[in-house]
Parts: sequence; C-alpha cells; structure tokens
Amino acid sequence: QVQLVESGGGLVQAGDSLRLSCAASGRTFTAYAMAWFRQAPGKDSEFVAGVTGGDFRAVYADSVTGRSTISRDSAKDTIVLEMNSLKPEETAVYHCAARSDAYVANRLAEYDYWGRGIQVTVSS
Repeated sequence: QVQLVESGGGLVQAGDSLRLSCAASGRTFTAYAMAWFRQAPGKDSEFVAGVTGGDFRAVYADSVTGRSTISRDSAKDTIVLEMNSLKPEETAVYHCAARSDAYVANRLAEYDYWGRGIQVTVSS
C-alpha cells in the first residue's frame, strides 16, 4: 500500500523559515517525480516545487524561487522542502505528491499518489 506522509507544518511568523518532510512508502519511488503542492481555503491547488525522477533535478514555482530548496533522499524515498521568508498568503495545506513519470508536472491531477496534507499557517 502506497503512503505519503507529510510532517513539519505548524504556525510560524511572517519572515520565518519552515522545513517540510514527506516520507513515501509502499514501493520504490526512485524513478518517480515527487512534488509539493499547497491549497489555501477557497483556492485551487498550487504547485510549489518538485524533484524529477532518476536524476533528481529541482523545479520551483516562480513564487518560491530563490527562497526555497527542495531535496530528495533516494535511499529513504523522502523529500524535504525548506522555505524562507514566509508570507501570510502562503498559509495553506501542503501536500506531497508522486507520479509514475520522471518529469515534474505542475498540476496535482497528473500525480498518482498524494498525502493527506499538513497545515502551514503564517501569521502577520
């Protein structure tokens, strides 16, 4: 049974940093693209960052480029997203996702698996 489990969310102040982790299990994900999405109340899901399968290249949304780092531990099938200079408008539920294709897609519907999500609240 495939599972993606997110951890590391919570309440932070604007300008703070945050580290989110996603542990995948149930199969080997080395060849899978993995990514983070977020969904704020009343809004569509938004791509944040991803890592390609195989060569593990990072891909970022314009909104987080330059202040975020995504990394991947293939031995543990884990990805980590570190975000700096957080803004109140980044308050959302953050989901980890994986797709059976090496390329990162920016729509959650193109992913085969995703986790339950974790709340991140950025206070002003």
